[in-house]
Amino acid sequence: ADGANPARCVRSLGTMVVNQMSSLDKSVIQQRFAKARETYTLQAVAQQQICEHLAQLMQQFCPEQLPRIFEIGCGSGTLTRLLQQQFAVQHYVVNDLYAEVMEFFPEQQVEFCIGDAEKLAFPNALAAVVSSSALQWMQDLSAVFAKIHAALNAHGWLCFSTFGSQNLCQIKELIGQGLDYLPLEQLQSLLEQQGFEVVHAEQELIELEFAQPRDVLKHLKATGVTATNRDFLWTKQRLQQFYADYAALKAVQSKQQYPLTYHPIYIIARRLT
Repeated sequence: ADGANPARCVRSLGTMVVNQMSSLDKSVIQQRFAKARETYTLQAVAQQQICEHLAQLMQQFCPEQLPRIFEIGCGSGTLTRLLQQQFAVQHYVVNDLYAEVMEFFPEQQVEFCIGDAEKLAFPNALAAVVSSSALQWMQDLSAVFAKIHAALNAHGWLCFSTFGSQNLCQIKELIGQGLDYLPLEQLQSLLEQQGFEVVHAEQELIELEFAQPRDVLKHLKATGVTATNRDFLWTKQRLQQFYADYAALKAVQSKQQYPLTYHPIYIIARRLT
């Protein structure tokens, strides 16, 4: 995938308390991901691995019968297809910010619920709510968890991946752009406050490697991740400085190629009542 050589590396991770980003422009997020939809599937190497691992965890912890599922941030449908294969699903509702995601589901039996998940009314009587690599965009995650709790059946499941503090740490270190992520412990606390039991929680680091810094930028653009840097403009000088600083970082870390770190967090939770 354009110079990416994905390597899955699981490490024990320290925690860092950070605050969720105070202000996100959802219209910018919508535009960036819609623009990236044609390149996303090819480039989203880490996101694919994350979906596969989340689906494996759901197989391990969830019942085989999940008749009614609602997915927040379905994107290109990777998780959707995995869950439709693995579980007995009668009714699958998918959500995303932009209507263009419908292009990824030409033959699949899904219902669409397009729009901002923080503002939409959720379907009800759900067996499970699922999400992969999307909840980090929410401005009030506690309120989203409360909506999910209300939409689930008693003892219904909430299964999701999001990202931790070391996600895309190279970019944040080099240009100071990126989201502020909640640590796993804080996510667990928010869930418990909203009436969930956390059945399983884990985190890991996935490191991709690229031949050149410009390949890293192409990868980020192709996956829509640049939605965080609305006010950041690349000048020729900034670009040259980024290349030089990235080379220095690579040298310090004794890497052969340019690393880019993803820090997924996985949580399997169940509504208590």
